[in-house]
Amino acid sequence: MAHELQQRGFAVGRYRARSLMREAGIRCRQRRRRACSTTDSSHGRPVAENVLRRQFQVEAANDVWVADITAIWRLQGWLYLAAVQDLYDHQVVGYAMAESMPVELTLEALEMAVGGRRPEPGLIHHSDRGSQYAATAYQRRMDALGFVPSMSRKGNCWDNSVMERFFGALKSEWTDAMVYSSREEARQDVVEYIEMQYNSVRPHAALGGLSPRDMEKAAA
Repeated sequence: MAHELQQRGFAVGRYRARSLMREAGIRCRQRRRRACSTTDSSHGRPVAENVLRRQFQVEAANDVWVADITAIWRLQGWLYLAAVQDLYDHQVVGYAMAESMPVELTLEALEMAVGGRRPEPGLIHHSDRGSQYAATAYQRRMDALGFVPSMSRKGNCWDNSVMERFFGALKSEWTDAMVYSSREEARQDVVEYIEMQYNSVRPHAALGGLSPRDMEKAAA
């Protein structure tokens, strides 16, 4: 809120913005919590070491991507979103949605990211150690691309906290206020948030108040 007011020419800091919101009766929307686990790390497949080690500040685009899965509630049940985010500009560069979580879901998100960004070999790909990312098909594709695999420690969400923040913003700012009656309605709404809000106009404190696409343009 403070950043938005500053962009409009008002000399307002975060504490003043908080006071003004309180006086106006404006409250931040609180997230609704529903239990749904998207990580199955009890699969017996090989897992990669944590190469990233929470080094979330990177020097250039396509140096490090982070990936994860979250669940969005619909009247008919869960819709699963797999996403890939570039740590440099925080842009969500790949995503896919389905009513289940096979390895094909994560592969679809990865292929979208690869097709849009055309990264060079050596990119670090960080995820949790869930079965979709540890799957043979996923690891073979990463090997073919020349990516360096990295995985969070077991049960440690902070090792992929940038992606967790994206999922938190998606739900608190967008999907938690909606009641979706169909998969297509939910899918279109999530795409709208990613492309028209999060990537395009939403300011990010970690980017000095720029949106991911503004950061991408500034670096070009």
